[in-house]
Amino acid sequence: MADAMPSGILRVGILGSGFMANFHLQAFVGVRNAQIAGVFSPTAANREAFAARANALELGPCVAYDSVEALVASPEIDAVWLCGPNDTRLAQMRAIHRTIKEGRGTLRGVACEKPLGRDLAEAREMVRLVEGAGLNHGYLENQVFAPAVQRGKEIIWRRGVPGAGRPYLARAAEEHSGPHKPWFWQGDRQGGGVLSDMMCHSVEVARFLLTPPDRGRDSLTLTSANATIATLKWARPAYAAQLREAMGPTVDYTRHPAEDFARGTLTFRDEDGAQAIVEATTSWSFVGPGLRIQLELLGPEYSMAFNSLNSGLSIFLSRQVGGQVGEDLVEKQGAEQGLLPVLEDEAGTYGYTAEDRHMVEAFRKGTAPLETFHDGAAVVEMLMALYRSAELGRTIALPDEELATYRPPVARGTYQANG
Repeated sequence: MADAMPSGILRVGILGSGFMANFHLQAFVGVRNAQIAGVFSPTAANREAFAARANALELGPCVAYDSVEALVASPEIDAVWLCGPNDTRLAQMRAIHRTIKEGRGTLRGVACEKPLGRDLAEAREMVRLVEGAGLNHGYLENQVFAPAVQRGKEIIWRRGVPGAGRPYLARAAEEHSGPHKPWFWQGDRQGGGVLSDMMCHSVEVARFLLTPPDRGRDSLTLTSANATIATLKWARPAYAAQLREAMGPTVDYTRHPAEDFARGTLTFRDEDGAQAIVEATTSWSFVGPGLRIQLELLGPEYSMAFNSLNSGLSIFLSRQVGGQVGEDLVEKQGAEQGLLPVLEDEAGTYGYTAEDRHMVEAFRKGTAPLETFHDGAAVVEMLMALYRSAELGRTIALPDEELATYRPPVARGTYQANG
């Protein structure tokens, strides 16, 4: 792992120019000691527009590169954030590994958005490549860094656990009306449906809350997984037609659906043999004000709870007030009238700002981040166990060697919405 940087500023290159890349751009406004120095996107207009946004926010100077290799080899780039579609990340990591092994570039670290891979084989390959290149690595799980999560965990483990014992149950739910771009809805490109897309958040933030502050997440051993998946809304003819019209002909849920609802239960043992349970629920079929994240942590004599839509700010607009459809109040906003919650700082509330600040400092100082590629691979193992449980209709005992080569039915193209 690299030593501490001789100079103060970490120069970051972003791979991707879409939804997630722009969320990080918003977050970096609140990050010290960092510069958005470069961007690559396969579409020239998109990367030029992203560079212009970074420069307008005074996060640059940011240069648009015409290849992953050119960005990685540039002496102006110290670290890379992988923020593109799921089906591009392994190829980009291979390009990073190849470029560094050829002696080009001076990268210190790579941070990757969730999930680390579309299956366990991909996730483990990502770990092998980043460590083979000798790079520091961070897994970008924003909910772990959400201020409510960090503060709530600190209080529970400082005040509740010493007197009453460790927590034993964490519940996490994330729900909204559906993703922004067509590739999210395509099982082969995304790796699955809502379980892959969103339960990666839920299982990891829950596992984090259950883990002692002075231990890694691997101090909890996964022993079983049980899940149910379903397509509750988007395979209905009227909604499938609506989805196809919005996303284009590549998304046809009458023929190639993905699950829009998932429920999972994971059982762990701690180092003393005590049991801990994670309950997770995710949905693309939620109708409400917008993205809703709900978290609970329960122990013998205490509990904590968080709901992202219980914001301190709300507005009311009567039916006499019209307006454009948009997401200016909350992500995945579902209405423009009535009593509406407003998130004053979405990037901060969801944890992106603290996450990026943490990764920047870890890469600058040459220390291991709180979340690494190893944690990302463990998350994918949990997801694959849940998918396999849902496919087989039974609880999966862990460890399970079958998961090393397992791909979910949605990714294989064999999933049926009603079967």
